[in-house]
Amino acid sequence: MSVIEERPVIETQRLTLRVPAMADIERVAAFCVDHDVARMTTRMPSPYTRAHAEDFVARCGTQDRRRDNTFAIELGEEGLIGVVGLFTNPDGPVEMGYWIGRPYWGRGYATEAARGALDWARSHWRKRYVTAGHFADNAASGRVLVKAGFLYTGVVEHKPSIARGEPAATRMMVWLA
Repeated sequence: MSVIEERPVIETQRLTLRVPAMADIERVAAFCVDHDVARMTTRMPSPYTRAHAEDFVARCGTQDRRRDNTFAIELGEEGLIGVVGLFTNPDGPVEMGYWIGRPYWGRGYATEAARGALDWARSHWRKRYVTAGHFADNAASGRVLVKAGFLYTGVVEHKPSIARGEPAATRMMVWLA
């Protein structure tokens, strides 16, 4: 197995992907308090508090980077605008998830960050197969994933959404290197 960088940094055309840091807590909390951000994720609670952001950043710092990698999506001098993560599921496949703060929606940042993370996963982590899904009521996320190279599998799973308080129909996708 290849050696995994302790704190990888990925540069894309407009973004830097790096491990979330304590300095990101305020921006994470500010973006994630938006229920429309939280409800499109599986793991984010709503309401979202500063304590949630502190816990999130702390957990990112202790990840086993051979299995999981979470990246802050940083836009130049503006700082963190979202997060993209790659997680090894207990049943084997790596899954990608992401969120972008509302002021940055619709500008291609999610697609650029996803492509950067996938390129890194292929070249440094040696992954050839990554899954992702988007809630059926979030067509914009589906477009992001298609532009990043994912293909629909035809499978719809009911994934939990902590913010929604119930499972949501999730259209599953796959990326093959």
